[in-house]
Amino acid sequence: MTDTSDANKERNRQIAQNEEAKQAAGSLRVSASAIAAVVIIGGILFTLGWLALR
Repeated sequence: MTDTSDANKERNRQIAQNEEAKQAAGSLRVSASAIAAVVIIGGILFTLGWLALR
């Protein structure tokens, strides 16, 4: 019984580590997308402002 319990605990630890890695990768992906969106929108606004001043 103890062997099964220990095996389940180890399996649960491994699953938790895998989920943590997936969440970290997902957060990084969202952050990169947000930064890209800000850069693109900023570039558009800068261009419109520059054209308005010309």
